[in-house]
Amino acid sequence: MSEIESTAGQSDQANFTDYTDPDAPWNQAWDQQGGIANWNDDVIREFRENAGTVGGAYAGGELILLTTLGAKSGKPHTTPLGALYRDDTLYVSSFLEDRYPAWWHNITANPQVTIELRDKTYQGTGKVLHAGDYDEFAAWVLANNSLLADFQSRVDRPIPLVVLTLDGEG
Repeated sequence: MSEIESTAGQSDQANFTDYTDPDAPWNQAWDQQGGIANWNDDVIREFRENAGTVGGAYAGGELILLTTLGAKSGKPHTTPLGALYRDDTLYVSSFLEDRYPAWWHNITANPQVTIELRDKTYQGTGKVLHAGDYDEFAAWVLANNSLLADFQSRVDRPIPLVVLTLDGEG
């Protein structure tokens, strides 16, 4: 399973209705020799060359590039993620089945992030949701994002939810 996350937003932008859809970007195979790093590198390059627009399985979806600092290494790591929204609140999640993604652990250790959205780059803060904040937000997400709801029904752990705030926003 790819660490590239869902491009499905508030209305399942890419028209995927089932998490297990073999054509969905998160179910695409990648070159095992090159690994996910090379897959992400290609998406990152295309994103930056085209002001945030990418093609292929991600065409029509809104991606961001999220750069976090490694929880252990302190080195920057950039990951393409689906931009998800609850009204004006930007959030991200993951379709990794067996663990939380590295970017989630990185934000837990250091919430300062860089967010590339379309042709702009912002400094910001990631807030990993826990307890009551998580429960309320997750209930909304699961009621309004059919792909994350489908995924949640297939895994035993709570889906990761991180709210992203761009510097200068409330």
